[in-house]
Amino acid sequence: MSDTELLSRCTTILPGHRARRPAEMFHAMAAWCETNGVQHDVYGEGSTIQEFERKVADLLGFEAAVFCISGTMTQVTALRLAAMARANAPVALHPTSHIIVHERSNYQLLGHFDALQAGDRHRPWTAADITTLPDPLSAVALEIPMREIGGQLSSWEDLAAIKAHCKELDIHLHMDGARLWEAAAGYGRHVAEIAAGFDSVYVSLYKGIGGLGGAMLLGSRAFVAQASEWFRRQGGNVIHRSPYVVAAAMQFDARLASMPAYFRRTQFLYEVLREHPAIRVNPAQPQANMLHIHLPVNRERALEIRRQLAAEHGVWIFNRISHGVLPDTSFFELYVGDNLLETTDERVREAMALLAQAVSVPAIG
Repeated sequence: MSDTELLSRCTTILPGHRARRPAEMFHAMAAWCETNGVQHDVYGEGSTIQEFERKVADLLGFEAAVFCISGTMTQVTALRLAAMARANAPVALHPTSHIIVHERSNYQLLGHFDALQAGDRHRPWTAADITTLPDPLSAVALEIPMREIGGQLSSWEDLAAIKAHCKELDIHLHMDGARLWEAAAGYGRHVAEIAAGFDSVYVSLYKGIGGLGGAMLLGSRAFVAQASEWFRRQGGNVIHRSPYVVAAAMQFDARLASMPAYFRRTQFLYEVLREHPAIRVNPAQPQANMLHIHLPVNRERALEIRRQLAAEHGVWIFNRISHGVLPDTSFFELYVGDNLLETTDERVREAMALLAQAVSVPAIG
């Protein structure tokens, strides 16, 4: 039986939100369009998209926002413009930055900007990681929270110091806010307070929000207008953005309202995992509604365990899993969304106990 078939038969799925079939998603979108009188935009011109852009800009305290077809295009464009305005000085990136880890060297191969890595790849940025750099910088790109290290956040004091340093030296401060909505609960502060002091912010419309795709870039009117022109130059000027905007807008308020509950559920999961010393968790305490869970078995064995628990107990523990740094270890990211929120406490405890037992039993052969 394939993994897809196993997943479809599971009664308990822990990571993320419940996946909606295309027909179900499109039906919900159609109903929302009927209720709200939605018309297609034409190259970004239309009331639905422009009102949603305005809504997100107001929420985060910026003059303007613009839709972009992908976060990958959004971020390198914003940083390219910042670098061009500052004599093409390098951009500071954390070693786990999405741009470095996932974007296949696009910033370098496509000539967007020069970059230098700052900070420890296993820790979020401190103020000293930025303020002690001897090189002049055009921009600093700060991910909030830092996904590749389990959703960790720079301390509020360090974040404030980085903001002050960049303002003093006219360094463009950009936020990779793909999971900014998640960070608000961890910081215990409104998203506008977190975003204050940044010159530009990118937010995703599909990760925590659950849309079909797309992103937004926020900043000053002039900066957003310039970025919009660069999106067009790079092939981002799709004729109708309405499917992506509707898929996000129709559930935007509900998702944001659920973020505190997702965070509380993450804290509960963390306490459950503490009962099983064989399983290690990063970070030491939840800072957003996600965790990295480290297992004392290699990736291949972990995948076998996933199949076993799915087939025998109807539990789907994780989606993707990666090799650990140490031999015979692995880890996976668990994003806490509707699935875990709707799973009973008893079932969560049972699932973690099953996982702990499985990783503690030597593989046969």
